[in-house]
Amino acid sequence: MEEERTNIPAESTYDTILIVDDDEINRAILENIFSSQYKVAEADNGRLGLEKILCNKEQLCAVLLDVVMPEMDGLQVLRRLNEEGIPAQIPIFLITEEASNSTMREAYELGVMDVISKPVIPYMVDRRVKSVVELYQARRRLGSVVERQQSELLRQAEQIIELNRGMIESLSAAIEFRNGESGEHVRRIHNITRYMLTQTELGEGLTSEEIDSIALAAITHDVGKIAIPDAILNKPGRLTPEEFEIMKTHTVQGERMLEHIPQLKEHGAYHYACDIARHHHERWDGRGYPDGLKGDEISLWAQIVSLADVYDALVSKRVYKDAFDRGEALKMIREGQCGVFNPALLERFFAVEQEIWKFYGTNGEA
Repeated sequence: MEEERTNIPAESTYDTILIVDDDEINRAILENIFSSQYKVAEADNGRLGLEKILCNKEQLCAVLLDVVMPEMDGLQVLRRLNEEGIPAQIPIFLITEEASNSTMREAYELGVMDVISKPVIPYMVDRRVKSVVELYQARRRLGSVVERQQSELLRQAEQIIELNRGMIESLSAAIEFRNGESGEHVRRIHNITRYMLTQTELGEGLTSEEIDSIALAAITHDVGKIAIPDAILNKPGRLTPEEFEIMKTHTVQGERMLEHIPQLKEHGAYHYACDIARHHHERWDGRGYPDGLKGDEISLWAQIVSLADVYDALVSKRVYKDAFDRGEALKMIREGQCGVFNPALLERFFAVEQEIWKFYGTNGEA
């Protein structure tokens, strides 16, 4: 009978009161008060009581703890429970015949909910314990509701982020289709940019969220081409000087377009997207466009996207040219035939280019 009474059923949830007292009569009195409303478990010393509490936190709705006990007294148990943060999860009542001011002060500092004097008065103990148990249960229910609401809000936020990402990717891919491309160009620019920031020292000092935002922003680098006439955008031959001047405007047009998308302004990629759209054709020597920025005046992310864009353009077939051999493309970049780049950026690019090439498939075709 004793064994059945002291075991805590594993399937219970916050419905068991644990009585920790070395006096069998006191345990019987307290059990008689609560057994009609709660399941009751017992421990006849502090060490056993501590073990039961730590092993059954999800079942206990209250602990009635004596002060003077063998092996571990009530305050020793309290100190251990306080270290584990248990009093914030389970209300603990100190049951004592005599308690000095120092004992009571320490007990309350350690998180005791209430101190009940012996001999106990049944209706008073029942009322005090039951009220606190109901308070804790209400708090748990509220916490559960708030947690579910937070999870739902997080899920909705993630859906919005994915929707925004999808819109950005779709818009950028649409520009590529209009330009006679498959849409894979923007995906490769995203992948190369992200790889350079995560697999080289270039990303040092940037958080993972910032790197994700930069990689997403890289997708929008050519969004301004939507404002370029088809006759110029898809011209198979070399552009005339006048046509090239019009083509160059896709940088500022892209920035303006991004600035007029209200939803994008709330996204972490917005600042990077505007900068990349405007400055991915700047050159390290200051001879790029539209602003003639030189050296480190060009942001790191714009520099990386610029190099990724040139690399992808060289090794990919376009309406105006066939794909260059990979070795030839690297030679052209190294010799500055396709723009002037930051030497430190080039060094890091060539160090990982063999891995980047894998983005183009096992057969090396873009």
